Amino acid sequence: MSNAFAPSSAANQVVEDTAKVMDKTWETVQQKTFTKWVNTKLSAGRHQEISNLLQLSDGVPLIQLLEIIGDTSLGRYNKVSRMRIQKVENVNKCLEFIRQRGVNLTNIGAEDIVDENVKLILGMIWTLILRFTIADISEEGLSAKEGLLLWCQRKTAPYQEVNVRDFTYSWADGLAFCALIHRHRPDLLDFDSLDKSDRHRNTQLAFDVAEEHLNIPKLLDVEDVCDISKPDERSIMTYVAQYFHAFSELGKVDTAGRRVAKFAEVMESVWTMENDYERRVKALMQAIDNKKSDWESSTFRGDYADAKRQSLEFINYKTSLKRTWVADKRDIDTLLGNIQTKLKTYELKPYYPPHGLTLQDLDHFWKELLGSEEKRYRLINAKIRDIKEKLRHDFAREANDFQARVNSISNELVLLDGDLDLQLAHVRQLGTRLGPMGDTLEHIQRLDDQCVEANIEENDYTIYSADDLSFDFGLLEQAMQKKSAFISNQIVSRNMTNLTPAQLEEFESTFRHFDNNQTNSLSSAEFNAALASLGIMYEDDEFVGVFAQCTQGAPEVSFEQFITFMVGVTEDRTSADQVRESFHVVAGDKPFVTELDLKQSMLPPAVVSYLRSTMPHHEAGEGYDYEAYLDSVFSN
Repeated sequence: MSNAFAPSSAANQVVEDTAKVMDKTWETVQQKTFTKWVNTKLSAGRHQEISNLLQLSDGVPLIQLLEIIGDTSLGRYNKVSRMRIQKVENVNKCLEFIRQRGVNLTNIGAEDIVDENVKLILGMIWTLILRFTIADISEEGLSAKEGLLLWCQRKTAPYQEVNVRDFTYSWADGLAFCALIHRHRPDLLDFDSLDKSDRHRNTQLAFDVAEEHLNIPKLLDVEDVCDISKPDERSIMTYVAQYFHAFSELGKVDTAGRRVAKFAEVMESVWTMENDYERRVKALMQAIDNKKSDWESSTFRGDYADAKRQSLEFINYKTSLKRTWVADKRDIDTLLGNIQTKLKTYELKPYYPPHGLTLQDLDHFWKELLGSEEKRYRLINAKIRDIKEKLRHDFAREANDFQARVNSISNELVLLDGDLDLQLAHVRQLGTRLGPMGDTLEHIQRLDDQCVEANIEENDYTIYSADDLSFDFGLLEQAMQKKSAFISNQIVSRNMTNLTPAQLEEFESTFRHFDNNQTNSLSSAEFNAALASLGIMYEDDEFVGVFAQCTQGAPEVSFEQFITFMVGVTEDRTSADQVRESFHVVAGDKPFVTELDLKQSMLPPAVVSYLRSTMPHHEAGEGYDYEAYLDSVFSN
């Protein structure tokens, strides 16, 4: 019984046909690419180019190719090879030359080339490409294909749109070619402006730029990369290797090793090393001279920030530039030793550096550098110490002087005596001195900030901190304000002849008690509470009119307005009956009054304490007998 899941003959035929098509595709691409590669070499040697690889079958173009890439002559050969034997001789000469170069050509004979076996010819050319174009590629210990791939990956790493994983699919959008060009020659194309989705245009752009500006021939066509399911690996490698060599030539000037490798003869190599030695000695000496001159011409601004900046610059020099110089000096010592060793190895005359460029001369420069370093280091440290000490002195001088002025003004306030008007004038004159002191305090705060910046934590020249001075100055301002208000109030009280001293004291203490923000004035709520504490109560509507009349339109009641108002309301409320009525109101018509009644009537604590100490207790024991108290103080 047949297996229903076995592939049919038709299916097998499809697979075979697909394989043939794919096989033909890579073969076609390789033929085009390898033919172009061969022609670039033949053209460089001024030989006639070939139209296809089958023209290598007579051995003549192949010999010409090998002489160019091998940089040597293969000797006499049949330049006109019409007979098969002549062709075989030519090709055998080529194969023998290839084997002498260490290339193993497995299963490829001269007859295969003469008989135009396309796959074996492609294999031979690929072997030559590997040997003479790709094998010498090296990157971090990897060579040939692996080295070339790693080089591509490292060069395209900064480009997010590029991910080189192989030599097939990774190149199909053209971006990897563009990235290689942009990485080495950003002036040739603008990678960021590319339409990343336009594969054909990107690939064509890279091919055109590489050919025009980098002398990299177009070994591939755009369709060989963009229009087949899987680009041919060998063709891509052959073309990408041209990029590696083109850019490697540009980078050789950057490393001494590659410069030395360019010289074919020993004397050229030694000459390069000698010149390199002299150049580096001169450069190091010049750099040392420049640094010494910079230090000698540098000046200090006088503040800590500048001195600290120069200190940090010196530390940075020691940990970066100086270490580079140390390494460079050791390399120079080693380089001179290598020159002498190489000359001795080849029995050449020893090299004597010119006068002024010997190692002894360099050591002399180095000792001078160390001396300049020590001088510079000490100068910076001394400057920082001087600046810190000056900051301490400056702060202490200003702080001590400021505190002395605060103490002087405070003492003058304490010692005020005599005529009230003169006292008030003196207080106001003292107040004019506070404004400049505020500016001085800001200056002291800036000095303190500089001390903090300079990490000054101690100062033996003063016991005051900026915070201490600010606190004391705030107290002085408050004392000045209170003193001015007190004297002004005393002047007002003095002029109120209709009040007894006891009444004035009572009204003044009440005013001070309810002046919560110490502005020497009462707001509407404070004024209402003060009146209530004195037993004067108004309905809300009535109080609005009273407040407006008292303030005469001002937002708050001044002390003088308060006293004037109290004179008006007390002139007809000093009878015993009025006082008894007030106590009845406070007591809530009870025959006794409690401490809570007194406090709820907004009496000042001092008044409550006084009444408690003078009024007798009621016989019921629940409060104070205010009737008996009033009987004892009022006459009949």
